[in-house]
Amino acid sequence: MTATMHTLVPDAPPENGLLSRVQYWFACFFALGWTGVVCAGLYHQFGRGEIPCPLCVVQRMFMLMAALGAAYIVRAALLSGTVPARVYMTGWGLSLVAAIGGSFTSWRQTMLYSLPGAKGYGSEVLGLHLYHWAWILFQLSVVAIGVVLAFAHATADRAVPAVRPGALRTAGLCALWILGAVIAVSMLAAFLEEGFHWSLPDDPKQYRFFYDVGILG
Repeated sequence: MTATMHTLVPDAPPENGLLSRVQYWFACFFALGWTGVVCAGLYHQFGRGEIPCPLCVVQRMFMLMAALGAAYIVRAALLSGTVPARVYMTGWGLSLVAAIGGSFTSWRQTMLYSLPGAKGYGSEVLGLHLYHWAWILFQLSVVAIGVVLAFAHATADRAVPAVRPGALRTAGLCALWILGAVIAVSMLAAFLEEGFHWSLPDDPKQYRFFYDVGILG
């Protein structure tokens, strides 16, 4: 009888809370932040003519994976107005794995040019190469993800008013659409660089697709 009566009683609406909105905003900024970093790399590639090496491409893949983990959390809030604990664990877990993988990849590239007199690969930004900045940002992301995971138990299943029009929904949709567009551009850029080959050259000088199809060469 108790079980029957319990099923007739509607579930209480999810509680609203400041931390849940802060977690949502952080997920939006995290996804947009890594998307912006990849956009900076695309600017150096197409705007300054610096074709990325294989390790650079792998770092971009990890950056987009990190953004996808946050986007998974944003998507859940947009669809249902709440983010369950399992979604936090899955989303931030994916971002954490991507940040660790990206840290190792950027560290590996840094070590390749650590010998005295080595010029490094590509141009510098504020005295550091792009892979140096990538290593720093990946390390900071690991710390940031650890912090938000520590508060995930307090924000899980709390209401996030992102299902109705407003700033939260606009920010979430922008994060997802911009991330999707940058993923598409990055895939196209990698395909043009690799062409119909199994691997990228260590020191790429051209977009091999155009040579493979006879447009150039």
